[in-house]
Amino acid sequence: MRRTFRAAGTSLPLILLVAFGLRVAFLWNFAAHNPKQALGTVPFLFEAGNIAYSLVTGHGFSSPFRVDTGPTAWMTPVYPLILAGIFRLFGAYTFSAFLAAAMVNILATTLASIPIYAAGKRIGGAGTAAGAAWLWAVFPNAIEIPSTSLWDASIAALLAATILWATLVLAESKGTGLGPWVGYGLLWGSALMTTATLGGLLPFLLAWMVYRRHRLALGWLLRPVLAMAVAALCCLPWAARNYEVFHAFIPLRSILGLQLWVGNNPQAQEIWLGTQHPIHDGAERQKYVDLGEVRYMRDAEQKAMRYMATHPGREANLIWHRFLEFWSGGSPRPITDFLRARSAWFRFVLLFNLVVAGGGAMGIIVLVRSKNACWFPLVVFLAVLPWAYYLTVVLPRYSLPVDPAVMLAVAAGIRFPSPRVEREGARAGWSDPPAT
Repeated sequence: MRRTFRAAGTSLPLILLVAFGLRVAFLWNFAAHNPKQALGTVPFLFEAGNIAYSLVTGHGFSSPFRVDTGPTAWMTPVYPLILAGIFRLFGAYTFSAFLAAAMVNILATTLASIPIYAAGKRIGGAGTAAGAAWLWAVFPNAIEIPSTSLWDASIAALLAATILWATLVLAESKGTGLGPWVGYGLLWGSALMTTATLGGLLPFLLAWMVYRRHRLALGWLLRPVLAMAVAALCCLPWAARNYEVFHAFIPLRSILGLQLWVGNNPQAQEIWLGTQHPIHDGAERQKYVDLGEVRYMRDAEQKAMRYMATHPGREANLIWHRFLEFWSGGSPRPITDFLRARSAWFRFVLLFNLVVAGGGAMGIIVLVRSKNACWFPLVVFLAVLPWAYYLTVVLPRYSLPVDPAVMLAVAAGIRFPSPRVEREGARAGWSDPPAT
């Protein structure tokens, strides 16, 4: 009986089935409690949906604000193209289109269990793999966000988890073929064309791979360089299009200046409520039209940088509360909000996020003390990627690409104190070798 339970607990098909079932159940409940007309319209009335509508109506990659404002590099092209394909198949602004878009997100977060499981197995064996995958399967953010947020976060989570797993595999791959490295470059190219923020991970993960392969006396330079060249080639057509349209070098997207400004201005709040943004503010939208996208973003960046430089105390306070908001799942004052909340679901989500955030930090400590080299790529996800949001604004969906690494760190922390599991990790090859 014990062996049966263990086999079920470490069964990836069972984990996938549960993850998919929970997400579909949430979607069914969400759709049952909201008008179909609203669900077919409101979730698409943001930049990704507006660009998709522009694409499907023959106006190209443009107009992120529901009015004709011309070409844009507001975001990288993959997700708007996915939504445009859904509009073509199911109709623009329809309930069927909403269900299709939500199902794409659900499938992405469900399939993310596979690279999470594979990465966990490399880090600490089957127990770590199953623990991380089960945490992801029942993680409330990964259940709720695919249905309530028609953005690229769900697909980004799948790509981030796959990048993490592929990085662990290739860091000590002894194969001489170049195919896996070309595939790794294509993976990175797809990620950058889907969610540009993931690019912040690239130099750190690449440097770790080079270092790791050098210590293992493997081919440590040519193959990683090849992978990055392939990734750059994937981005080249988009960068060329942007240069032709805007006469400026925009390798991925244009909106950093606005992101800094909406989060760092005299009216900025701990929770961003859409202020100072052209999609909500008519005056800002008109300024965007008058200046053009590139000049508007440069102007916003300059104002934000001046404000940040002249208000260091307030900036530190904003960054601190964004830090809390990011790791609590959406609350800049988690303890106060937990005590005052009337919704049991909100309290559950808040508590779950806080527990796994603390567990992830403890897991990193355990991995470092166990001399498991996988601690570094996990730290890159947990420490580097969130800074894009600490300095700008935080929304609940922004943490989703980081969360697979969090679940892995939690599971590793739980499993690694066992000497038997430490031996599993050593057999997996992750104890640091002597310097060469």
